[in-house]
Amino acid sequence: MGAVIEINELTKRYGSVIAVDGLTFTAHPGQVTGFLGPNGAGKTTTMRMLLGLNTPTSGTATVNGRRFRDFGTGLRHVGALLDANDVHKGRTANAHLAALARSNGLPRRRVQEVLETVGLGDAGKRRIGGFSLGMRQRLGIATALLGDPPVLLFDEPVNGLDPEGIRWARELFRRLAAEGRTVFVSSHLMSEMEHTADHLVVVGGGKLIADEPLATFAARATTGQVVVRTPAPEALARVLHEAGGAAQVTGHESITVTGLTAAQVNELAFTHRVMVHEVTARGGTLEDAFMELTADSVQYRAGSLASGGAGR
Repeated sequence: MGAVIEINELTKRYGSVIAVDGLTFTAHPGQVTGFLGPNGAGKTTTMRMLLGLNTPTSGTATVNGRRFRDFGTGLRHVGALLDANDVHKGRTANAHLAALARSNGLPRRRVQEVLETVGLGDAGKRRIGGFSLGMRQRLGIATALLGDPPVLLFDEPVNGLDPEGIRWARELFRRLAAEGRTVFVSSHLMSEMEHTADHLVVVGGGKLIADEPLATFAARATTGQVVVRTPAPEALARVLHEAGGAAQVTGHESITVTGLTAAQVNELAFTHRVMVHEVTARGGTLEDAFMELTADSVQYRAGSLASGGAGR
């Protein structure tokens, strides 16, 4: 059933601004590919080019070697949720889906089937304008599923969903991938993707930063840090540097170490007769690894609050 998404040297410029910069990656059937990056990283622009909604400045975005606009009945080949609010608020859910079914040559029965799948079976006759954001997200997912396509694209699909809805969406995406579909999910939250994705494509500033299995990405976070309290931080830092670690003096009697385990730090301190009062291992998280990897491409970075300034 599955089809391959291929992005090859994809570039999109808006005047002097480069939204997507020579992006190349592949998303395969049978797995959930997480498309990760900070807000403004170029994720939505990439997905819009894949769907033929934006024209690339250069490069290609194809499904099985074909552009989306070359598919006669697009929803049979690629289903997508880009913006849950991009619907006619005066229509009912039934009318919205029925119009799409007709234009794509799909049987009317698919309308009720997909509404049932996303938990909106009793809401078909309600006007979309009265839907909550979470309900509109579910309707958007139903729209993507309407043509029973082999490729599915979801842009920030859990926005507005409650915890039960988020869990439901995760399970749905994994089930769709298990059926052999290509499931491509964008998010700016590593905490969401670590529960959903099999493979990660990480972008920042429109450029590719990482393209690897989730397990490989997770390995970046396993080393973590070792925090040491010692009356001789400078002396211990020199010892640890010589042993291949990276040690930063972070306080009057403390250093933060990466590249060495807590046991190695203890052994080196003992061997070189440097007194330590405390050695604490702090395991890294996937969120830490993601934040570190994308730190240089965060578009809007908030400053710290001045003391006593909040609420004034």
